[in-house]
Amino acid sequence: MLALFAWLLSFFVVIALLVVVVYQLMCLADLEFDNINPYDSAIRINQVVLPEYVIQAGLTLLFLLTGHWIMALLCAPYLYYNVKTYMDNKHFVDVTEIFNLLNWEKKKRLIKLGYLLLILFLSLFWMIWTTLEDDEELY
Repeated sequence: MLALFAWLLSFFVVIALLVVVVYQLMCLADLEFDNINPYDSAIRINQVVLPEYVIQAGLTLLFLLTGHWIMALLCAPYLYYNVKTYMDNKHFVDVTEIFNLLNWEKKKRLIKLGYLLLILFLSLFWMIWTTLEDDEELY
């Protein structure tokens, strides 16, 4: 039952990460279609960058603490990228360069979105697998 709770918690954490990345993509799309000015767009994106990094690190830590080594290894490249951009001080969107880097910023977030969808699918699969496994043990 504890394993099922861990998978359920990881599922909701991945959903939270997906919401944050989609929010960033929406801010970039609004900027691209000139619905928002660059300053407001950069402020909105920069407000959710550090929470995204913390949530993703927490997800990797959750997988490590619960002994789900494969999922932790799958989350490691994303965590490495986040740590590297943070250490290089490139994690915030620069308001003066946002138009020049708009396509690159969108591409980064689309890659993150695809990666998180893969993690979501695998978490959902393992959650269902654990549920069926627990159900078989009852009989």
